[in-house]
Amino acid sequence: MVARGKAASWRQRKSAYVAALQAQLDKIEARGLSPDNQQLADKAHALLKAARDAAEDRSLASWLTGAAVDRASSNVHQAEVVLLQLTPDHELAWRGAVVLTQGRHHLGSEDPRLALLEGHLRENSFSLDKSFKDLAASVLYAANSVEETEMARVRSFRNILLLTFIATTIITGIFVLMGYREPAGIPAKLCFDPLDPLSNDPDHTEKVCPIGSTPSGASLLLVAVVGMTAAALAGAASVRRIQGTSMPYMVPLGLLLLRLPIGALSAVLGLILIRGEFIPGLSALDNNAQIVGWAVVFGIGQETLTRMIDRQGNAVLENVKGSWRGFGMPPPDLSTPPVSTNGHDGAAGVAVPRGAA
Repeated sequence: MVARGKAASWRQRKSAYVAALQAQLDKIEARGLSPDNQQLADKAHALLKAARDAAEDRSLASWLTGAAVDRASSNVHQAEVVLLQLTPDHELAWRGAVVLTQGRHHLGSEDPRLALLEGHLRENSFSLDKSFKDLAASVLYAANSVEETEMARVRSFRNILLLTFIATTIITGIFVLMGYREPAGIPAKLCFDPLDPLSNDPDHTEKVCPIGSTPSGASLLLVAVVGMTAAALAGAASVRRIQGTSMPYMVPLGLLLLRLPIGALSAVLGLILIRGEFIPGLSALDNNAQIVGWAVVFGIGQETLTRMIDRQGNAVLENVKGSWRGFGMPPPDLSTPPVSTNGHDGAAGVAVPRGAA
C-alpha cells in the first residue's frame, strides 16, 4: 500500500524499502534511545522523508535529469548507515554478513576497511560485535558511495542519449519544415534525372522524385518517415540482443528510440549522397520505387552507427559492480575470499543494486 499510485517501478520499490527502514527505525526508537542516539534517529527520520519525497517527485525536470533517483538512493543509503549505528548490540550479529556482501560488490579486495572487517568476521563465525560496529558502518558507507558513483555514470549516459534523441529529432523536424517552405532546397536534392527510354532524344531526361516528378516537402517527409520505419524494423530485430536491466534510467529503451530520428536522417542524407554522385555506380535512380527503396536501405543502415552506441550502453551498464554476475547463480559464498572476475572483485551470482528498479 505504501507504493500505491506510483507508476514507475523504481518508485514502488524505493517507497517499499523506505517503509521497511522506517519500521526498523520506529522499532529501535520504541525501545528508548540515549540523547546522542536520538539525534541520529532524528537525522534518519529526515533522510527517510527526503527519500520519500524524491520517490514522489514527478516533475518534468526530475524526469528529464533523473535527479529524483539519485536523491532517493543517496538518502536511503545514508539512512542505512545511521540505522546500522543505532542497531542494538544484541542484534548486530547477522548484519556483518550483509555489510560484507555489499562491500564485496562495490569495493576492491585491496580496500583495507573491507579486509579488516572480513578478517574480524572470519574470526567470529561471521558474527559482528559492537567493537566493529563503526568499521562496518564505514564499509557500508564506502560501498554505498561507490554504488552511487556507478549509478551516476548510467544516469549521465542516459541523459546523453536523451539529449542526442532530442537534438536529432529537432534536426529532422527542421529538415522537413525547410522542405515545405523551400521545395527547391533539400527536396530537390532527393530528385533524380534518369534518361527517358521512351524519348527519341537519347539525351532526354525525366525528373523523378519520391512523390511525382516535382520536388516537394511531402517527398522529404515521405523519405524521413520511410527511414524511421526501416530503423524501427531494424530496432525490433535487435531486441533479441538487448537484455533487461534493473537500472531505473531505461537505457535500453533510449537506445531503441534513438534509432528513429537517426534512421530518418540517414535516409535523407543517403539519398543526397547518391544525388551528389558520392556513391560509385549510383547516380540516377530510375523511378519513385527505387528512391523509396534506397531510403529503406539507408534507414536500416543506421544500425552500423547505433550498434556502436549499443555496445557503449552495455559497457556502462556492465560497469555497475555485480551486474556481471550470471542469472540464476547462487549468492556469494562468504566462507571464501573474494575472487577477481573480469576486473571486478566478488563472488559469482546475481547482483541487483538496491534501490534500482
